[in-house]
Amino acid sequence: MIWDGDAAWAALPVVLKGFGVTLVATVLGFAVAALLGLVLALVGRAAPRWVALPVGWTAAFVRSTPLLVQLFAAWVLVPGLDAPVLGVLVLGVHYAAYLAEVYRAGIDSVPRGQWEACTALSLPRRRVWRAVVLPQAVRNVLPPLGNYAVSMFKETPLLSVITVHEMVHEANTFGSTHFAYLESFTLAGAVFLLASWPTSVLVRRLEARLAH
Repeated sequence: MIWDGDAAWAALPVVLKGFGVTLVATVLGFAVAALLGLVLALVGRAAPRWVALPVGWTAAFVRSTPLLVQLFAAWVLVPGLDAPVLGVLVLGVHYAAYLAEVYRAGIDSVPRGQWEACTALSLPRRRVWRAVVLPQAVRNVLPPLGNYAVSMFKETPLLSVITVHEMVHEANTFGSTHFAYLESFTLAGAVFLLASWPTSVLVRRLEARLAH
């Protein structure tokens, strides 16, 4: 196969248009995952057992099933919802199940002396979580959160199975229309690399900085 510069130039705006959809889906999906994951972690630690157990089982089920299967299931079970909205919600719920474990580890990393000091000061439980535990826990888990954000970004092509016009979907459409798969998919791969690699480097630097 020979590289066609004209086809690549024509494919570029199409791929970048899809990149916009990919980026929005990643940002919104991760926002859902970060918030829902924190809620799941707090439920697991602070809620009554009869609430925490079924929530934990549900999160384990989500972690144990592929994202692709979850997308198909949601597409069938919620047919009236717009595909981009559905994709963001499924991404968010899927990754929330993983982020809940990340937050749990962050909460467990708070020194026991901090909890004992709060008890000695008779601080209200809500204030203990809001002012003492969560600020330290979230700081400790920032690098893993960044890694999961990059992972979500790279999994957005799966949204194409529910007709979301993200970057790989647009590259495939252009390739099939203009018989230029090499150019369109190469550009899509290059955009993924240019977007995810610097982010990964920043996450590693943040991890090294927090470790000191």
